[in-house]
Amino acid sequence: MGYLPEMWRDFGVTVGGLAGALTGLLFVALSIKSETLARSRTLASRAAQTLVLFMTSAISAILLVAPQPGPALGAELLALAAVSGAGLLVFDRRAGHNAENRVARYIERASPNTMTALLVAVTGLSFLLKAGGGLYWMIPAVLASLVGGVVNAWLFLIKVPAAPGYQADAAPGHGTQP
Repeated sequence: MGYLPEMWRDFGVTVGGLAGALTGLLFVALSIKSETLARSRTLASRAAQTLVLFMTSAISAILLVAPQPGPALGAELLALAAVSGAGLLVFDRRAGHNAENRVARYIERASPNTMTALLVAVTGLSFLLKAGGGLYWMIPAVLASLVGGVVNAWLFLIKVPAAPGYQADAAPGHGTQP
């Protein structure tokens, strides 16, 4: 079954919907903390890495459900791994390793950036070679990207301090700008 993409259609549809929903939630979390993120190149770069993680799953799901020849799917997964891996590396370099920013350090440690790109590449190569498991490698690739992205989004929401001037309102979890 690891070499029969048509058998993975439901998996692709499920992953695509989940990745899309989580991407939307990431935007909500980031918009709540937008002023703080705008002032920090490190946090903004970590946010971009999180978006790449979610989009890697979303794009791989699209590739999986698109009707196409098998070799095209394998090559596209390899290309996705290269592009997402390069993007994650660029954002990592841009973020730097700020020892003073605890949230950025948590995100850097929790984020499965290299692992996600590597697992997508293994999926594509294994699928092309028809050896080693093929599309079964998509399961850990998707889990790494989605779980890593959720952890990152949670850290943005919980650990990034509110912008100066943000006042909590009477209802828990809500606030207003003065």
